[in-house]
Amino acid sequence: MKFEKYDIADEIKANLIENGYFRTTDIQFKTIPAILNKEDVLAIAQTGTGKTAAFAIPIIARIHEANLKRDRPGVHCLVMVPTRELAQQIGKVFSKLSANTAATNYSVYGGVEMDQQIAQVAGGVDILIATPGRMFDLIRNGHLDVSSVKTLVLDEADRMMDLGFIDEIIKIKKMLRHRHQTLFFSATINKEIKKTAYDLIHSTALRIQVSPEEFVSKNVTHYIIRVGMDDKRHLLVNFLKLHPESKLIVFVRTQVRADRVIAHLAKNGTTAVGLHGGLLQNERDKNLERFRNEKNIVLVATELSARGIDLPGITHVINYDLPDDPENYVHRIGRTGRGFAKGDAISFVSPEENEKLALVEAFIETKITEIEVDMNKPVASEKEIEEMDIAEMLAFEESQFEPSKKKKKKH
Repeated sequence: MKFEKYDIADEIKANLIENGYFRTTDIQFKTIPAILNKEDVLAIAQTGTGKTAAFAIPIIARIHEANLKRDRPGVHCLVMVPTRELAQQIGKVFSKLSANTAATNYSVYGGVEMDQQIAQVAGGVDILIATPGRMFDLIRNGHLDVSSVKTLVLDEADRMMDLGFIDEIIKIKKMLRHRHQTLFFSATINKEIKKTAYDLIHSTALRIQVSPEEFVSKNVTHYIIRVGMDDKRHLLVNFLKLHPESKLIVFVRTQVRADRVIAHLAKNGTTAVGLHGGLLQNERDKNLERFRNEKNIVLVATELSARGIDLPGITHVINYDLPDDPENYVHRIGRTGRGFAKGDAISFVSPEENEKLALVEAFIETKITEIEVDMNKPVASEKEIEEMDIAEMLAFEESQFEPSKKKKKKH
């Protein structure tokens, strides 16, 4: 459905067009009318399906219309998210879609000084995007009043539960005085999440699942490369030399491992930046900004950024280490193949990780194609690659990365 057909303000329609929103995705088509109608919603949709806009558009539309009729201060919508990066990202979406409207928004999160956040909240904001820790800091110190909240959004709810925020979610629900609308958005669903969701939403809530039977996007092609644990760093350097124009994220197991990979890439002429919990918030922000805007730069991340963060143009996701939880494999590779774009997910699998690989394949119900690599063959330098003609390039790539004859198949 085209956005122009919705009964929303012309300013919002103009913002949608300016930001490349012309037709609804499945999740947007199914949720926007219900949210506009003030219904509770339980929505399950995989990453990259447009979930943020699905709740941002109707929330902005309702608050804009209400603010034109009254001058009532206070936070009217509270969006709870699990991580700082997600709070920033969602805040940017709200800002773009609410430009020139009567709806205001602001994001609060930890890792930075509270003074500016306190001043902004005191000055008045309609839509507050918040991580649980910083939100309760503001409430406890008397800087945030949630008594006027009429819409509560729980985004990446499954991740918030994984991080142990369920008590905070229940606590904030009890603090909301008005009969309020609850929007529960999650990428995955299991018995625990379903029970929690049903406890939090109204019994008449709209329940939506978008492609629940497909754990991963069809736009992503999966490969594994079997390699010794100590040879992974050499394989990564070789891969980058063969794909100099790629935009990729490398996922590793620990913060220490991330720093070591970054150092090894630097020694071999590749600029890389990190994203993990050991960095200060301003360092994380700076690294993400560099990765978004600079060419020929690699992002090395821990599980921290596997969820929710939208980084346009990712061509490859490299699982330098397989995740302990197979579900996190899905969230990692969701950074590529977003929208209509294609992407590759390549996992470096050491003998010690065979059990983890089996769990991943069982979870996504797919046997992943194996690529055979001869680690003894020399890899050309970037200059040598640039000087190759097309025939030489094709022959060289074939000699380095030869797919096996194994086919992907359903279990």
